[in-house]
Amino acid sequence: MPEAITLNVNGQEHRINVDPETPLLHVLRNDLGLKGPKLGCGEEQCRACAVLVDGVDVPSCKLPVQQVQGLPIVTVEGLGTADALHPLQEAFLEEQAAQCGYCTAGMIIAAQGLLNRVRYPSDDEIRTALEGNLCRCGTYDRIRRAIKLRIGRPAWEPIYDLREAEPVDVDLPAAELPSSLHKTPDLDAWIRVHTDGTVTAFTGKVELGQGIKTAVAQIAAEELDVALDRIHVQTADTGASPDEGTTAGSMSVETTGNAMRYAAAEARHLLLALAFEQLEARTPAAQLTVEDGTITDPATGRQTTYWALMGGRRFGQPVSGIVPPKPASAYHLIGQAAQRVDLLAKVTGGASYVHDLDLPGMLHARVVRPPNYHARLTAVEIDPVRQLPGVVDVLRDGSFLAVVAEREDQAIRAAEILHTLATWEPGAALPVQESIHDQLRQQPVQSARIVQGTPVDDPIPPVQAPAAAAQTLTATYERPYTMHGALGPSAAAAQWQDGQVTVWSHSQGVFALRAALAWVLKVDPAAIRVRHVEGAGCYGHNGADDAALDAALIARAVPGRPVLLKWTRADEHGWEPYGTAMAMTMQASLDADGQISDWNHDVWSYTHSIRPRAGTAGSDLLAAGHLAEPLPPNVPRPGTGTEFGDYRNATPLYHFPQPRVVAHFATDNPLRVSALRSLGAFANVFAIESFMDELAQAAGIDPVEFRLRHLEDPRARAVLEAAARKAGWQPGSRPANNGRGRGIALARYKNRQTYAAVVIDLRVDRESGAIHLERAVIAADAGQVVNPDGLSNQLEGGLVQAASWTLYEQVTFDADGITSRDWDTYPILRFPNAPVIETVILHRPGLPFLGSGEATQSPTPAAIANAVFDALGVRLRQLPFTPERVQAALG
Repeated sequence: MPEAITLNVNGQEHRINVDPETPLLHVLRNDLGLKGPKLGCGEEQCRACAVLVDGVDVPSCKLPVQQVQGLPIVTVEGLGTADALHPLQEAFLEEQAAQCGYCTAGMIIAAQGLLNRVRYPSDDEIRTALEGNLCRCGTYDRIRRAIKLRIGRPAWEPIYDLREAEPVDVDLPAAELPSSLHKTPDLDAWIRVHTDGTVTAFTGKVELGQGIKTAVAQIAAEELDVALDRIHVQTADTGASPDEGTTAGSMSVETTGNAMRYAAAEARHLLLALAFEQLEARTPAAQLTVEDGTITDPATGRQTTYWALMGGRRFGQPVSGIVPPKPASAYHLIGQAAQRVDLLAKVTGGASYVHDLDLPGMLHARVVRPPNYHARLTAVEIDPVRQLPGVVDVLRDGSFLAVVAEREDQAIRAAEILHTLATWEPGAALPVQESIHDQLRQQPVQSARIVQGTPVDDPIPPVQAPAAAAQTLTATYERPYTMHGALGPSAAAAQWQDGQVTVWSHSQGVFALRAALAWVLKVDPAAIRVRHVEGAGCYGHNGADDAALDAALIARAVPGRPVLLKWTRADEHGWEPYGTAMAMTMQASLDADGQISDWNHDVWSYTHSIRPRAGTAGSDLLAAGHLAEPLPPNVPRPGTGTEFGDYRNATPLYHFPQPRVVAHFATDNPLRVSALRSLGAFANVFAIESFMDELAQAAGIDPVEFRLRHLEDPRARAVLEAAARKAGWQPGSRPANNGRGRGIALARYKNRQTYAAVVIDLRVDRESGAIHLERAVIAADAGQVVNPDGLSNQLEGGLVQAASWTLYEQVTFDADGITSRDWDTYPILRFPNAPVIETVILHRPGLPFLGSGEATQSPTPAAIANAVFDALGVRLRQLPFTPERVQAALG
């Protein structure tokens, strides 16, 4: 029963009527409006919810509110505000120690808790103190640097080194209007100039923590010649933005960035033409000067501004493509580090995420999931739940079961009780986990195969080893099912009103989601508006789209009132579409000179995408299959693109005389899967770069030299050499098998985007089998750099997340369903094993932007595997490299 509870929060006393067992987190967020503490797991396993209680950092997601009465409570909002930042918040901003930012408030609180105990903590003390705080984006090293900066002992070496690369001959594509502008040519769809002196730049892409809002703002400000802080970026919204498809594949800067260059250049050109007439200028329009939106005629001194010229009007014409964007030599913002435009709110507790929405009259909801994929609801007692305090409704539609309540804590409690009152028919059992790769290779393969990028129907036999081959090697590599594992569970809000539905979602593709929702809900897509709101980092196609359908179904039962639906941690771990398992078999021969004379790469995989798409008979949205009139999942289909799905990065970057690459696509997948960061590239490059090291060892040639002998691309060679030089690579100088090792690997994402080489230094505990990462070096070439700090952050984060996949992560299951349902049963890389990272960026001004968000994902596992071989003399070919597998390899 509710009681009067008195809390001292951020120096103010609050009296609240609430059940005394209510977790403190829900009172802070929903009663006091403090959105800094985040709901991440509800199990005190991730500490995104951390607050200070009497100066000690503690998780608040299970802490009963009655236990903290009379104690001083401080949230991140209480440390400092946007107008008066705390030094620790300033340090996080200075180091840009965040990507998606969902963990950031908890990290800052944990850091302050440490500083309350230890004035000058060492690196080891920082890592130990923050071990319980999880980050999925991989910003641990930047957080360590921020804490050192706060205590006045900063890391003197910059985290990245921006170097202008040596010139190379590059065939530049012909200048043409970007595809996004062909699809949406209206200039007003991209640029709006306002009378208050601001500019809105519209993009059809979404912010996922990759910094696209900042990059778009830099590009728009650069082309318009206005200050960066004048630019507001509007991300994807089916009612407001251009349709640029899905934010995926590290394509955002390449697509929306280029579109913004042309749109902003056109806008500036038109504004200069207007100014020429208004000022009765004596100087040609193209030679009028612009400084921060003020246009000056040098001949007369007369001036006007963008805002005065437009007066709130629209341009009213398309982007012609005739006006060229600025040359790189004229840049003063592009290529310079800029503070993320969205980061201030994240270090001060501002409402940044869909989870933080607080809409008028908003209700809260939870879905009660089946116990496993194939279970079906046979009976449920609903009436007892409807009588619970705060419950507004209980919904049952087939096996879709949900509860909606006035308060979030009431919805959680009601869902827990509803779960105990539901009876399920279990359905078919899952296969034995240990057999998944054998089953994958033995499945009947769908007729469509990809060979060297071309779909074929007939099996292609392996190339036979040349008779003159000095030696032939064969190896098999395996990757398990892997989670996206977003730190914040998937969430969405929805509201039905007058036959129209608005959905707030952290989807990667709001236009495709709108079509998918319309198909399931049986409404006209024009009746649905999907608005992007940030979520926790997703790293691909997680449960965001599924949560949107959940919210829309529930909101339809309570028309007029918005409903905020959040998944639980068990929902996220148990029901998100995972990254698929894969198997790769490699075979290659060496001639007498140690050169590769033939190359075979066979990859077996299930689909890498069940993203929403139009024109299908079924639906891949989760709840669609649970309704009384279910829509079945669509039949998986192989990708036919040259770098899609299982084939991504299967083609080697090296020059071989007889390369053969075959992708075997299987359809009967026991687990739900979709796009996970880098798709098949992670596993394919793991196999390629591990095998290159094995071949180098067999040839008796240094691994760097062996790669260089087979590389013709000068940009790839430059990146490899830069990484080796930065790491201090000395061929033959390291003692073998002494427990410490160094490994290197190289890739060009999709064989057409960013080049990246990774060097890993590690040590292995022979007794326990544990692998400890010590140092990582990255070298990358992303062409023209927009924001070097943002680029480095993405490269660092990709490495750390890939290291986590490599060392720890695999989805576990038994016959009854998924068993890795929380952070204890699905361990990830934590602070103590995060390496110190050094990045070298080879800048190529004037060359095309190259997508970078997944560039380090693929070389990292091989660099680790190769370092383990250097340390122990054993090869690890099955991910993850758990201590048990290391011990098995040794023994």
